Amino acid sequence: MRSNTIDVQPVNAAVGVEIAGLDLSEPLTPPALATVKSALAEHGVVFFRDQALTENQHIALARQFGDINVNRFFSHAEGYPEIALVVKEPHQTRNIGGGWHTDHSYDHVPALGSMLYAREIPPLGGDTLFASMYAAYDALSDGLKQTLEGLRGVHSSRHVFGVKRGDLEGRIGNYEAATQDATHPVVIVHPESGKKALYVNPGFTIGFDGWTADESRPLLEYLYKHAARPEFTYRFQWRAGSLAFWDNRSTWHYALNDYQGERRLLHRIMIEGCALG
Repeated sequence: MRSNTIDVQPVNAAVGVEIAGLDLSEPLTPPALATVKSALAEHGVVFFRDQALTENQHIALARQFGDINVNRFFSHAEGYPEIALVVKEPHQTRNIGGGWHTDHSYDHVPALGSMLYAREIPPLGGDTLFASMYAAYDALSDGLKQTLEGLRGVHSSRHVFGVKRGDLEGRIGNYEAATQDATHPVVIVHPESGKKALYVNPGFTIGFDGWTADESRPLLEYLYKHAARPEFTYRFQWRAGSLAFWDNRSTWHYALNDYQGERRLLHRIMIEGCALG
């Protein structure tokens, strides 16, 4: 049931809020939708607990925030191509998303956000880390900010989704479709919050436009180490029925793989975004 009040509480000084008082299985009222959108833009990720969503309700929720981006590479829930499966079975040793990254930065128009809903969670482990690229940018020196302002990052899907990996067979596929290359500003102005954010990530950024790989590597490695500093991050502990909705323009995330021998199943929907410049 819907509560009479919406409670928005920060979970961390740098990134994330938890929102209570909403039943996501029902259409959001215009004020509630505005509250969620504002919190997402300002804090990078919003968390909800104790939600009961069917696949159709999950899709309807996502569509309130924009068009759905159907993922090219993930297996999907049966009968629901909009819903990508983020799954690890007890016999599998490698998880999906086990490293810092930003979803779909390899697209010319990157996804606005990712809406991940927990269906089966191991008794221990399987948390997800989030990092604020607002905070990472703000903490850079003025000199480095000035240098980065003129750079564009090169992002690609080829080295991640274009390579067959036996331990991900059945979960990741369509390798021949991994042909995406895109360039984006290294520093973006978020289209809703107006804040500046660092927009490179270890998963998909392969260099700076006009630089060689050897020239790019030292600066990228410095930025990656800087952006993953503990004070910019938050560790979210999942429960069945939890939903995390993060903004790919202003956050990184990292799925921890510390639950060997257990099943973990989440449903993910991607929401279309806009060009970043």
